[in-house]
Amino acid sequence: MVRSSNKIKAYLEVGKRRTFAGALEWPGWCRIGRDEGMALQALVAYGPRYARILRLAGIEFETPADVSAFVVVERLEGNATTDFGAPDVAPSSDTRPINAAELQRFQTLLATYWQAFDTTTKKASGKELRKGPRGGGRDLEGIIRHVVGADQGYLARLSRKHQKSEEQGLSEDLEQTRQEMLDALVAAVRGQVPASGPRGGVIWPSRYFVRRVAWHVLDHLWEIEDRMI
Repeated sequence: MVRSSNKIKAYLEVGKRRTFAGALEWPGWCRIGRDEGMALQALVAYGPRYARILRLAGIEFETPADVSAFVVVERLEGNATTDFGAPDVAPSSDTRPINAAELQRFQTLLATYWQAFDTTTKKASGKELRKGPRGGGRDLEGIIRHVVGADQGYLARLSRKHQKSEEQGLSEDLEQTRQEMLDALVAAVRGQVPASGPRGGVIWPSRYFVRRVAWHVLDHLWEIEDRMI
């Protein structure tokens, strides 16, 4: 674990109504709160759940006891997406190049998160998901389709486009999308991605691509766990 003064490096993305707290060296471990304190508290609360996922890959992870375990190294100004409920601003350190060892680590982390998501969706298959206070909320297949669709959208942030076959089922589409993301990540690390996407689209730093993909799949994994009846 990368620490500063024996503390976990964290960043905050501060919107007008919501704030995200994320661990810089642990993409995917990122939670939301109404203010900075609540976001950091949420990060602590999800530490044990995050650790259980990492154990799937035999990765050692020390869960923090409280918010004093963190040192906030950067505060980012959020935007409308932040307030809507999704992180949308890359920490400045995400612009650093990725070496071979880091690339392998990111690939392992993503594969671990995907394995955990698949395990959770299998457990939830055939079970009812608790509705929201107004009866809303996607069903299980809806959540999976949403994650796949978002991942395919994220590909554009590394100047890639998903190649979908009409004959594919949801499971096959999911697996292909994941492989495309891994391929896009490798190309980006090797400098094979243009500075801007088609029609001037924004290209994400490779580290932020991993961070955003990781946050999204874990966020919905935990949603399924919390809503499963």
